[in-house]
Amino acid sequence: MLRPEQMSKVSVTGSKRVMGDVIETVHDLRLLHVSDYDESWAGFSAGDPIEGAEEASDKLVTVRSLESILDVDDEDAGPTRIVTDEAIEEELEGLRHRVNELDDRRDEIRDQLRDVEERLDVMEPFATLGIDLDLLSGYRTLDVAVGEGSRDSVEAALESSEDVEQYRVDSSGKVVAVFARMRDGADEGALADALVAADFAAIDVPDAEGSPEEYRKELEHQRQQLRSKLDNVEGELKEVKLDAAGFLLAAEEKLSIDVQKTEAPLSFATTENAFVAEGWVPTERFDEFEAALREDVGQHVDVEELRRASFGRTGTHEETVRDRPEGAAAATDGGHAVDGDEPPVIQDNPSAVKPFELLVQAVNRPNYREFDPTIFLFLTFPLFFGFMIGDLGYGLLYTALGAFMYTSFDSEAIKSLGGVAVFAGVFTMIFGVLYGEFFGLHVLGEIVWPSGHPPMEKGLSPATTEWALGWLLVSVLVGIAHLTLGWGLDFIENLQFHGLWDAITESLSWIIAMLGLWYWIFSESLAEQKPAFLFEVFNGEPFPFGFEGFPAFELFALPQGLPVVGGFPITVSLLLVFVGAGLLYMASPVEVVEILNVLVNALSYTRLAAVLLAKAGMAFTVNLLFFGVYVSEEEGGEAWHFGLTGMPEAPPAGETVMYHGYEVSGVLFPGLVHGGVAMLLVGILVLVLGHLLVLVLGITSAGLQAVRLEYVEFFGKFFEGGGRPYSPFGYDRQYTTED
Repeated sequence: MLRPEQMSKVSVTGSKRVMGDVIETVHDLRLLHVSDYDESWAGFSAGDPIEGAEEASDKLVTVRSLESILDVDDEDAGPTRIVTDEAIEEELEGLRHRVNELDDRRDEIRDQLRDVEERLDVMEPFATLGIDLDLLSGYRTLDVAVGEGSRDSVEAALESSEDVEQYRVDSSGKVVAVFARMRDGADEGALADALVAADFAAIDVPDAEGSPEEYRKELEHQRQQLRSKLDNVEGELKEVKLDAAGFLLAAEEKLSIDVQKTEAPLSFATTENAFVAEGWVPTERFDEFEAALREDVGQHVDVEELRRASFGRTGTHEETVRDRPEGAAAATDGGHAVDGDEPPVIQDNPSAVKPFELLVQAVNRPNYREFDPTIFLFLTFPLFFGFMIGDLGYGLLYTALGAFMYTSFDSEAIKSLGGVAVFAGVFTMIFGVLYGEFFGLHVLGEIVWPSGHPPMEKGLSPATTEWALGWLLVSVLVGIAHLTLGWGLDFIENLQFHGLWDAITESLSWIIAMLGLWYWIFSESLAEQKPAFLFEVFNGEPFPFGFEGFPAFELFALPQGLPVVGGFPITVSLLLVFVGAGLLYMASPVEVVEILNVLVNALSYTRLAAVLLAKAGMAFTVNLLFFGVYVSEEEGGEAWHFGLTGMPEAPPAGETVMYHGYEVSGVLFPGLVHGGVAMLLVGILVLVLGHLLVLVLGITSAGLQAVRLEYVEFFGKFFEGGGRPYSPFGYDRQYTTED
């Protein structure tokens, strides 16, 4: 789980006359992630495609073009089928001719239809104007302009123009036609110049005669005819699609396989008579890979496991080489891997953890030489999310939504998100039971817990504020543990592949500084100057652990004469902070300026408590508006109660009334449900929409904040990413079968 599957670099060497058989076998096995030959070996060159590659590629382009024209998708596939080269040869050319002919006709009709619709748009203002089209052009002594604008503005512009001797303006609505006689000697375009100052946008007069209304009707008739023709052509294309979709998808798959096989030698190193193919296979399946080639090709091919890639984040290849069989020849010039040929990555996680690989890959795929953080994401992300939402009702909905996504979609990404949602929902339900909440209502205490009260509170009401302070400290402690784990993983990697000293200075230094600083914060040193709740939360309510602060272990105090820090006590824990900073300086002096990250990163986890209170407050507000809330005086302060079964009258100032066993001192809000039928209907709308909003914001706030803590605070300590996905040579058949 913490490492990807171990990969072995293998070499397959043989005579060119068996290269086709080797390709067929390797393709069927779908195990070899082929490494491209880099032209680095003396006497070898990259191979050439097998005969037929170009023809198969051309046919594949044709098939994909036809699928695009016919809008073929996976749902049109039908049952799997056997597709032969002869069947493709016989059917493809006729199908191509038929589809292209229909497609050309469709394009021609669409062009004609587009032209008619454009002419209709142009004709609309002339139909509004109502003047025959042949009266709007063709004059020797009159200039004519038609456009949209203000008649008054046009007439004012014409009156003020020195080039216009006489004019007439006709209009209908915003469409204006101007007929003007220009003075002798006026420039061509003088009318247009005169109308520049007017509210007028000119429209070109179409080259047509007669009534614009009749012309428009003629165009509409043409449009109807063209649409009918277009429907007929598209109907023919749909018929072709129904008949040919399954064949095209199967042919595409068959031709894709053929192209993949015929172009495989491009990645091989070849001589005139031999070839060498190298790549990666999962180590535990090398024997299966070798046995299959031996069985199909026999002694005409030599299969070697060149090396087994070790694990480590940085540095050069560190691999264990498997002993070759006695007398076996080296596959290449010494059997060395191509420089930079990093092993591909197969994340090795149990099925329950698999959905969380999507969240890791959203940042980057783990590289082969580092820990895969998926299992830690699986353990902590739902915990963070459930803690922040903590409600049985919301948890049920998240779980149901996740189950629906997981079972109802074929997309692996959506299925993975569904799996993540299921786990997040389950933890939301668990914390909801512990908090005793169901859609923000505190109704589970009496139902679930024998004491009649849940073991935990969110700390929203004045009487339970100690819980809110407690969750702040718990969030910080969770952050310290999470960060320690991240730097601990980094320590293990550095220890294994860079040595003890690098592990101490680059990784352990951070842990030492962080634990030292936070020990000092929770210690008795200068306790009177620290927030009191640091020493009260775990010494009574809500956590009765008897903790009053760690021992100070004071070493000495700074001299009194020093400014600002005179008399400041130096403790063992503070000394650890300086030790950590010093070790970090030895590894990277530049990073020392970031030493306060041990404080900032841990404080970042207080967002867990902040979102917990924010979401609780939103749900509380929704329920307050619907049910109403009355106040009682408790030992720790005011306690709030929803008016689930009714609402007491607000008592006079300074007095209390008894209601359901509580001494009611006030009413925060009487509740829409208690205000009559009209208010009840409004309240139901508020209740439903309000809780839907909280549900959605739970994803966008709690979900994103939890992911941020994972990506920024945790991943940043040890994770780099950049791994290559394992992509074995072969094809996962969907539409064809060889049986």
